[in-house]
Amino acid sequence: MDTTRLRELVTGDGPFASVYFDDTHNTEDAAKQRELTWRDLRARLAEQDASEVTLDALEAAVLGGEPPVGRSGRALVATADGEWLDRHLSEPPARSEARLSRLPYLVPLVEYGELPPPHVVAVADRIGADITAVDEHGTVVDALTVEGTDSHVHKVRRGGWGHRDLQQHTEELVKQNIERAAERVAASARSTGASLVVVAGESQARKALLDALPEPVRGHAVEVQPGGRKPGSGEDELDRSIDELLADAVRARRDDVVERFTAELGKPTGLAVQGLEAVTTALREHNVATLLLGGLGSGGNGDTGDNGDAGGEVAEVLTGPEPALLALRENELTAQGIDAGDTRRARADEALLVAAVAVGADVISVGERVDLTDGFGALLRHD
Repeated sequence: MDTTRLRELVTGDGPFASVYFDDTHNTEDAAKQRELTWRDLRARLAEQDASEVTLDALEAAVLGGEPPVGRSGRALVATADGEWLDRHLSEPPARSEARLSRLPYLVPLVEYGELPPPHVVAVADRIGADITAVDEHGTVVDALTVEGTDSHVHKVRRGGWGHRDLQQHTEELVKQNIERAAERVAASARSTGASLVVVAGESQARKALLDALPEPVRGHAVEVQPGGRKPGSGEDELDRSIDELLADAVRARRDDVVERFTAELGKPTGLAVQGLEAVTTALREHNVATLLLGGLGSGGNGDTGDNGDAGGEVAEVLTGPEPALLALRENELTAQGIDAGDTRRARADEALLVAAVAVGADVISVGERVDLTDGFGALLRHD
């Protein structure tokens, strides 16, 4: 997960109320179910002494606004100063979370809210294409229609001496329209750094568009059958196809991180470490490129749970005045010139993610793909 947009969050003042829940909206009573879910979450936060201001800010966010379409999860983080984070998750969390703590709790956001890679979708026909580009933050940055002319861009049905000339003219117009669309698709792909280009629409048009794309962009392009430019032309099927492709891309990205981590860990001086001691040291030195989370689970309302330690208790670390100042022992922080009175204890499943955001590291949940010591690993920037 790209943590760029979380920087402001981790520099704010707590306590933070972190809420995660199933926000699926696919039944007639979905709105009522959301209200009941929120009542439970609010009660759990109130038991942890969350302020009324914080609770009201969360309530306005949860119950207000447009509901999602279909299966969805929701992530919210707020303080008494207002709402800091409100994001729909690609899938509902395994269970709802309501935690009030000094630091924001981000593990479920990483587990269920990893954004797909930047991508471009082009739905083509003989006239042109509808193009949508999405950046690495999940934001639509380009949504436009590129069209040429529809003059004579139809199958010629009459014979006679002019038939061949008309047919050639039609084919040339179609070619120009497709080339114009391909140029725009390529420009959008380059500007967003898209690693996936989805091409849909009329069979001949999408094949022609694929052929017209420049090689670097064509290498990331995938042709799908559903969807067309006319209303009712399989939009739902197209959306499902795109969702599947994006989910595959997210899985592939996680698998790639695991492969690189395993390879580096196997080298005598590889750029990978695991375990709380090694990872906190790397974070303190701003030497983490990607923080890996194993099967940490969650601790619900701040209760103890499986957080990667052998005893089943919540793993803790020491923190200093700055988010990245982490250690397992006090002398490691005092050696940095930090007064012992300025150190505090914090949950590892909160402090390490906050530190990773602060140093500009990516964070990725690898689940059970690799057995990480203490539930944490890191790919390093340098040895």
